[in-house]
Amino acid sequence: MTDYLTVNRANWDERAPAHAASAGYGFAKFAADPAHLSDVVAFDRPLLGDLTGQRAVHLQCHIGTDTLSLSRLGATVTGLDFSGESLKQARALAASANVDIPFLESDVYAARDVLDGEFDLVYTGIGALGWLPSIERWAATVASLLAPGGRLFIREGHPVLWSLEYERTDDVIALSEPYFEQEAPMVFDEPGTYVDTDHQFTHTVTHEWNHGLGEIVTAVLSAGLTLTGLVEHQSVPWNALPGRMREIGNGEWQLADRPERLPHTYTLQARKPI
Repeated sequence: MTDYLTVNRANWDERAPAHAASAGYGFAKFAADPAHLSDVVAFDRPLLGDLTGQRAVHLQCHIGTDTLSLSRLGATVTGLDFSGESLKQARALAASANVDIPFLESDVYAARDVLDGEFDLVYTGIGALGWLPSIERWAATVASLLAPGGRLFIREGHPVLWSLEYERTDDVIALSEPYFEQEAPMVFDEPGTYVDTDHQFTHTVTHEWNHGLGEIVTAVLSAGLTLTGLVEHQSVPWNALPGRMREIGNGEWQLADRPERLPHTYTLQARKPI
């Protein structure tokens, strides 16, 4: 099972510079405008609320755009990711914006070993949980990081979305991948990435897992946290089904035909009891 880290890290290390150079991540906007937020955090903002004075950690932070955005909402934030190349780009982004953000390199399951103290907010964003083989272990890690009264906030692709048959060209929404967590990973071999780039990648294999919504909620509760919010959304911050989605503004996309058929993303919040 440890091999998944090696395989996935090589994939993310190679793609980090292309992501940082892409228009989609908007590095230049962060440098030019001290009020600029990532589209993801801008979407999250009504539910995130005021973060002034809160100590936060962003798990699986990738190249740091959401991490910097949390800082701009008032949090004292630390970013953590297992990809050294991603963190190199994240540090460059923070420097260009004249913001001091510590970025630590670690597998998320070892976060407690590298982070000091407890946090008021543990934030996890889009596209994170699918890289983890055990949702229970993730939830236990989150609980270990939270201070009493601290909050978990996660917006993530819905497990139904991750289960879809993506190669269809008709309007049928069909499930073809596992919805529930499996011991063995789903192994994909994809030559490209989700941003426009001419780079030819050599590390193309990934190991991924899905986790059902009930499994995620149960893991959070079993870790001793109290569920305080669960919202399912009819949009997602990328063109998840090319040819079958429409852009609806602010970086969000939804199914063009009857979007109410599909839970696109969800936001889950939980607190550690005082």
